Amino acid sequence: MLRVAVPNKGALSEAATSMLSEAGYIQRRDRRELAIVDSDNDIEFFYLRPRDIAVYVGRGILDVGITGRDLFLDAEVDGDATEVLPLGLGNSTFRFAGPVGHFSSEAELEGKRIATSYDGLLRGYLADRGIDAEVVRLDGAVESSVRLGVADAIADVVETGNTLKAAGMETFGEPILASEAVLIGRSGEKPAGLEVLKRRLNSVLVASRYVMLDYDISRDLVDQACAVSPGLESPTVSPLQHSDWVAVRSMVKKSETNTMMDELYDLGARAILVSQIHACRI
Repeated sequence: MLRVAVPNKGALSEAATSMLSEAGYIQRRDRRELAIVDSDNDIEFFYLRPRDIAVYVGRGILDVGITGRDLFLDAEVDGDATEVLPLGLGNSTFRFAGPVGHFSSEAELEGKRIATSYDGLLRGYLADRGIDAEVVRLDGAVESSVRLGVADAIADVVETGNTLKAAGMETFGEPILASEAVLIGRSGEKPAGLEVLKRRLNSVLVASRYVMLDYDISRDLVDQACAVSPGLESPTVSPLQHSDWVAVRSMVKKSETNTMMDELYDLGARAILVSQIHACRI
């Protein structure tokens, strides 16, 4: 039975459990449940603190887990665990920030104190770039550390930046890391059920990014129309009762749909319809 770690609370937990449900797995109904068995799919889910998941997987206690890339790297279990699949959830950046106007580049952090909740990740980044700075480990609310005299700058996860602005701070330098939810697993191991889990999660990702596009087009324009909507491999072209027209079906990126519909209409396509994809296998 595949043993999977899932975040137990927060936005990442909600997104991960929703994705797993879309992939056809049973999820807990009560937040107090610490584990649940999906016997039909031969899989067991354990609900843990997102920060601890990489440790459980890295030590081989659990087979795979869903956590943030930033938390995974901060756990410093790279040699024992590896990123298996990016999940496109919980996107954020890990960045340096300081009082407005005080810093313009990371090179200015030499000899400074930097507060963070991700000391493992930050130390590795500074070492790779030869920056000698003191890392101050805090469990949270690092934005207050500069005002309280604990640090000169901070390194933290930034989503909107509103919290930093409220604290009179701004980001500077290049992003340390682009983070998102990822599926991680033991290095060099492929437990039974992992490939099915990956395939199902990937199908949810694809279904969220693509739609089905259907339209009718004059037969003499079908090549031009298919060039506009080529699909993944090739569009499906079916004859209509009117012999001069055909129906075309194509799987296209959701982000490109409206532009594509405009181009097809200008070309002469009609009855242009878009429908959501609930599930798929690519």
